[in-house]
This record gives sequence, C-alpha cells and structure tokens, in this order.
Amino acid sequence: MTTGSSLLRASEGLADTGRTDRLAALERVWRRFDDPQALLARGGRVAEISPTHYKVRGLSGIARLGDIVEQRGRAGARRGEIVKIGSDEVVVAPFERSADAGIGDAVFRRGPLAVTPHVSWRGRAIDALTRAIDGGPPLIRPNAADTAHGATPGALSRQRVGTGFLTGVRVIDIFTPLCFGQRLGIFAGSGVGKSTLLAMLAGAEAFDTVVVALIGERGREVREFLEDTIGADSMAKTVAVVATSDESAMMRRRAPDTAMCVAEHFRDQGHRVLLVLDSITRFAHALREVATGTGEPPVARGYPASVFTDLPKLLERAGPGAEGKGSITAIISVLVDGDDHNDPVADSVRGILDGHVVLDRALAEQGRYPPVNPLSSISRLADKAWSPEQRMLVTKLKSMIARFEDTRDIRLLGAYQSGADAELDNAVRQVPLIYEALTQSPRDRASADPFADLARHLKGKLNGDQGD
Repeated sequence: MTTGSSLLRASEGLADTGRTDRLAALERVWRRFDDPQALLARGGRVAEISPTHYKVRGLSGIARLGDIVEQRGRAGARRGEIVKIGSDEVVVAPFERSADAGIGDAVFRRGPLAVTPHVSWRGRAIDALTRAIDGGPPLIRPNAADTAHGATPGALSRQRVGTGFLTGVRVIDIFTPLCFGQRLGIFAGSGVGKSTLLAMLAGAEAFDTVVVALIGERGREVREFLEDTIGADSMAKTVAVVATSDESAMMRRRAPDTAMCVAEHFRDQGHRVLLVLDSITRFAHALREVATGTGEPPVARGYPASVFTDLPKLLERAGPGAEGKGSITAIISVLVDGDDHNDPVADSVRGILDGHVVLDRALAEQGRYPPVNPLSSISRLADKAWSPEQRMLVTKLKSMIARFEDTRDIRLLGAYQSGADAELDNAVRQVPLIYEALTQSPRDRASADPFADLARHLKGKLNGDQGD
C-alpha cells in the first residue's frame, strides 16, 4: 500500500507539473499574440523603383494617403509615406533614399504619423519624424490618446486679432508692425539677409514658445543659426525642426507639418507661439518633386496644381486660436527665385498671408541692414498696432521717402536745386537720416520704443547740423 500510494502521488505530481507547463506555454503564446508588434501584418511587395519613389503591390485595399509604411530589405527597415493609391499598387515616397529598396522587399502599413509634443521638447532640435538630432536624451513622447489633436479652429470660432507687440527691429515696428496671431512673409532673393532678419525676429521676448522650421537649409548653417544667431537664452524656449537640403523631398515636405503640429500643441496649452518657417519656397520645391514623381502634370513654371492647394492648407493653420486658447504668430520666409516677385509661389503666398516685408538687393548692396524696402512692404493689421498719431506719422514718412526715391535720378544728374521745392528739400535733408536710424544689426540691442529712437536720432543729427 505504501508503495502504491507513493506511485499515485508521484503520478498526480507529474500531472500537476504537466498542467502547469501547458498553462505556461499557453500564456507565452497568448502574450506573443497580445503584442501588436508581434502579430502578423498585411503587407505588400516592392514592384518598381525610381530615384524618388517606389511602387508596392498588395496594399491598395488598406492604404490611405499620408499613411506611413515600413519597407524591410537588405539595408534594414526604412520608412516612407504613401502619396498615390491605384487599384493594383500604391506609390511610396521614402524618407530615406529609395535606392535602399529592392524588388520584392516586404512593405507593411504603419498608419498615419503621430506627432505628440511635450513641454520638454523646448530647447531641442528634431527632424521631420520627431527624432532628436541634437545628441540629447531621448524625447518624452506622451501617449497619442492623451494628446489633444490641434485641429484648425473654424473661421468664426477664432479669436479676433487686435493686440500688437514689438519685435525689437525698428524698421519692422515702425512701417509693418505685427499683432499676435498675424502671418507675415519675408520676401527676398538668395543672399540678401533673409535668415539674419528671421533670427532677429525670433528673439522677440513677447512669446512663450518659439518653433523654428529650417527647410532645405545648408547643413553647415543650422548649428550656427541655432547657437549663434538665436542664442542660448532664446533657444531655451525654442523647438527647432530641421530638414537640410540634402535630405529627401519627403523629409522637407514633412518638416513644416511637424513644426505646425508642435506649434498647435503649445497654442492649445494657452501659449503665445511664434512660428518661424525658413523657407516656404523650399517646401514648395519638395511638394513639386513629390507631385511630379506621382505623374501630376505641371501647370505654372513646373509647379503642379496640388502645390497651390497644399500651401494654404499649411498656412491657414497658423493664426489666432479658439476662445480661451493661445495664438500662432507665423513669420514665413519666401525665397524669391531670380528676384522675381511675381514667381508663382511668391504670388500665391502673398495672397494668403496678412502682410509682406520685401528685402531689396539694391539696399543690401548699399550696406543698409536689414534691407527692408518700406514702400513695398505692408502689414494688413498695422492699423490695429498703430496709435492714430503713429499712423499719421508713418504716412508722412512714406510720402517723404517716396518723394526722395522718385527724384533720385534727377538729383544724380545735377538737375536738383535747393530752395525750389520746400517739400523735396525736407526729404533730401531727412530721409538719409531716417535710413541711418533704421539700420540695425543682430548685435545691436532690441529697440524698446522705435518711434522714440527715430525721433532722438533725427533731433540729434538735425540740431548738430544746425550748430555746424
């Protein structure tokens, strides 16, 4: 009996052990399939490759425009975005080089790109896919479900724009003053001083958060712009989104959207946000490259029609937020191709924004910085920032400058005689002093009262001339 009882207990123990092992095995299988990353995914195969795109068969039934896909090949996993969907295949624009793809590589859909900013992102530099590029610690990424979607407010639910602020740049604050929630364009050809002026404006102390998007910039200049031009103090409240000129068209196309998502997040937190985008023209170039790669025909100087629908979709997201929220003040640089201000992109953007500042190459060649042409520049919200006295003064200043510039050729020919026209005499005497007062470099202190600075300069110079 003793031996039989022992054998019975041993068999029961083995049965319990077997049941435990089976339960553990089932639990491992359950955990494996409970992990979304371990589940089998429906995918497709690369069927055709071009320098900027590749085509995938097998995803048409589940694909959506803008979805992110992951392509797995010899070079490892690479991501791209679906930009065209056909009945049998989809077209993918890769974030890296499409040369890394191979015929037959597996491609899996990963859904739309989620941008989930966090307050700790301030002071950091990221790329278009929200990956840190500054060598700092990993970014904190809130759960997408816990992050409010920064939808564009409806036209009638936005706050009204009516509060002005000082940028510290005298020529801007006098002739084209800005308001919180305004969208201003800086129009200039290459090498005129556009980035320097943008950096001066980015240092404005009126904002809680600054978002800088550098699109298509030279890689050499990015660090100099962030560390030297913006400076450590302003960088502490700045999120920089960078896509250099050597990156793919999709990275340059994605970067402004990422920057706008970050700005929308802080706007919805009640921040007054300054968005600096340099430049919208290179964004348009990236849109053109992606669109033509999908077969879209050009309609205006090589630009497809979708470029001119995507520009307002992006820029209209900036501006005042809904009641109780903050605002996004956008300063957008426009690289004017060949100094032609009637370029299709420049002409389209000018009609979308709330004002434009024109940088003149001739003024830069004269050594006047920032080389803003006050007669060609306009702020559509200036009346909300000027007092009645300031509005009257600026009108007189523009009239005087226009008279001075209109008679420049006559004076160069020696046909001008002092005393024949008192108004012209006054312009000849004062306009050069006005230009001198408006000259300002990034190293100069920001102007706290530009009208008072201008008055002091004119008074000191004119009194000095009379004393002589």
